[in-house]
Amino acid sequence: MAATSGPASGRTSGAPEPVAGGGAGPVTFKAACPECRARFELAAGALRLAIGGSRRTTFYSFTCPECAVQVRKPAGERIVELLTGGGVSTLRSVRGRG
Repeated sequence: MAATSGPASGRTSGAPEPVAGGGAGPVTFKAACPECRARFELAAGALRLAIGGSRRTTFYSFTCPECAVQVRKPAGERIVELLTGGGVSTLRSVRGRG
């Protein structure tokens, strides 16, 4: 994933945003906790992505480093693209036939 190089957007949705590094270092993501409202950066290993068969079953999750609450947020196409490109562990749900 190519890290962004411009200024951070003014979004307040709490969706993870890649943080540009000074080289080929690990990608980190800006995130926010809806419980304690803390804002922080997380390494790819701290996030989990589940891709299901619908918008309702496609989400990312992490544990807030400030208050330790388990956070789960919906992941649209752009977020899925950013997280998978940044090396976030991904679980894909496969529906069986019959």
